[in-house]
Amino acid sequence: MASQPIVEAVGLVKVFDDFWLRAKARAVDGIDFEIRPNEIFGLLGPNGSGKSTTIKMILGLLRKTKGRLSVFGRDPGDVSVKARIGYLPEESYMYRFLNPLETLDYYGKLFGIARSVRRRRSLELLDMVGLEGASHRAVGEFSKGMSRRLGIAQALINDPEFLILDEPTSGLDPIGTKQVKDLLLDLGRRGKTILLSSHLLADVEDVCDRMVVLYGGKIRASGTTQALLADTNRTMICLPRVRAQTIEKIDALVRAEEGMAIERVEAPRQRLEDLFVQIVEQARVEQTSTSGALQGGKTAAFLLGDHERDVPEEIVADLQREPRSSTPAHAVVANPPSEPANESVLSDLIASATPPTRVKPTPAERPPTGNPALDRQVIDDLLEKPPEQRG
Repeated sequence: MASQPIVEAVGLVKVFDDFWLRAKARAVDGIDFEIRPNEIFGLLGPNGSGKSTTIKMILGLLRKTKGRLSVFGRDPGDVSVKARIGYLPEESYMYRFLNPLETLDYYGKLFGIARSVRRRRSLELLDMVGLEGASHRAVGEFSKGMSRRLGIAQALINDPEFLILDEPTSGLDPIGTKQVKDLLLDLGRRGKTILLSSHLLADVEDVCDRMVVLYGGKIRASGTTQALLADTNRTMICLPRVRAQTIEKIDALVRAEEGMAIERVEAPRQRLEDLFVQIVEQARVEQTSTSGALQGGKTAAFLLGDHERDVPEEIVADLQREPRSSTPAHAVVANPPSEPANESVLSDLIASATPPTRVKPTPAERPPTGNPALDRQVIDDLLEKPPEQRG
């Protein structure tokens, strides 16, 4: 039996109304698609094609106008769905006066993650996105690319089953872009389900298993990356470098057998992204200093399936409060050895616990009798004398 889709949309429509409830814009117009478990799904289209609106409906931030939409088999507005999703919005909204560690700790608290686990995950994620050197700087000082890196870390803090990335490489340099794509491929191999929305086609082409292309709120094309990008009108033959005479013989053979000529012969060239990465990697090996974001480390351990065996903080606190003793709680020890007590301390404790004995003051110590309120001691003395001795 096929597994249930993570996201299923049938006839999905979203219409934005004006103040008078008149249809103002039909952002999404009857689209059908599904996102299957453990795949990287691409949502392509130019600006204004309906990508972000579709994502917001999946997140439950916008209500659909018509159609059917489910996430993990539930309504997108179901709160239980939220804990299973990680989301990077198109613009990273961070608190300017928090540093990256405080930012990740805050988002970890929203998911109810234990403090020790939050700390460990935050350090791993900052190392992964290359911000460990800026972990104590205020986020308001970050460039757009550095903020984007922190946003990616924030989207992964809860180790989500379903990761939604809206323009994840926006503002990133080629090194950061390549790192994000490598991360997505790594997470895909680990069984994560990812929705990638972008208008940068190269990003989607390199990582997505399937995709849909939106324009004007409608799906214009859909299918696997290989099927959509295959050029069925041409055949490519890749060989090591050959002599010109060999090429002439191949051309003559093609003319004779197929009735066509070789269109062009050219030396392949590497991608500009690969060249850029090589240059930066060489500079890094030469230990050239930089004040910006670093290249980034390996994928965080908890994202690779090395899940922590979390211990609730309440249990840890109880263990810390409980005194350590090698004697079982039920054992009775007769005459336990102890160190000699400090006699002066014991005397002070006994003295403080025993009510003081009133000593009769001498006449010289008695207060003056001019004030009745001060003659209480005289009255007490008279009450203690026998009647025949009272004056």
